[in-house]
Amino acid sequence: MIVAAKWMLGPLLLAQGRWVRRTTPVLPEPEGARAGIVGEGPAIRVLVVGDSAAAGVGAPSQDEALMGRIVAALRDRFRVEYRVVARTGATTASTLRHLEKIDAFVVDAVVTSLGVNDVTGDVGVADFVVRQGRLRAILREKFGARFILVSGLPPMGSFTALPQPLRWYLGERAKELDLALADSLVDGPGAQYLPLFRRMDRSLLASDGFHPGPLAHAQWGAAAAERIAKALGKA
Repeated sequence: MIVAAKWMLGPLLLAQGRWVRRTTPVLPEPEGARAGIVGEGPAIRVLVVGDSAAAGVGAPSQDEALMGRIVAALRDRFRVEYRVVARTGATTASTLRHLEKIDAFVVDAVVTSLGVNDVTGDVGVADFVVRQGRLRAILREKFGARFILVSGLPPMGSFTALPQPLRWYLGERAKELDLALADSLVDGPGAQYLPLFRRMDRSLLASDGFHPGPLAHAQWGAAAAERIAKALGKA
């Protein structure tokens, strides 16, 4: 059905995509520290890696973004060394290339946020799953990750910035990649899938109608922190 819709609606979807890129406000990556050490207790090293959502777009500051919320939930139980490696527009493939180039550093837990730009870039399901597997491999082999929390794709069919039928089409593509991603996580306890919101109303969206807003970052960060604490034996 999705393939048929792409062929039937292709010119309209392309035109709507160009219109969205031209008219949607570009939100900045928020100010604030992307690396640091806070808290007291057993030491853990946490990395957030990925796209604009991982970089905090949609939140007013890094403290209110994904990593800030993770740190806030862990700092009373751990001495948290944190780092964000994320860029607006990042895909799984571009993130892999970036991680291959940078110097290695050691982490205990990683939270990934990738997939939206794979959807808009028309990456196929099989390629997406392979690239995600390679991403987990490099996080383990080069950066020593003991636990990888793979965030699912957001419900793009809820993004108010997108007109119909583009919203429906990208929403279905996101569901397709998300389901394949969840099914591919058979790595055992070292990697887990973290589903995101089934739908996102305006209370969860940023002002651009595309990125997670502060409330979404807060809920996402709290869920991620809980999984990290449990995985590292300090729930």
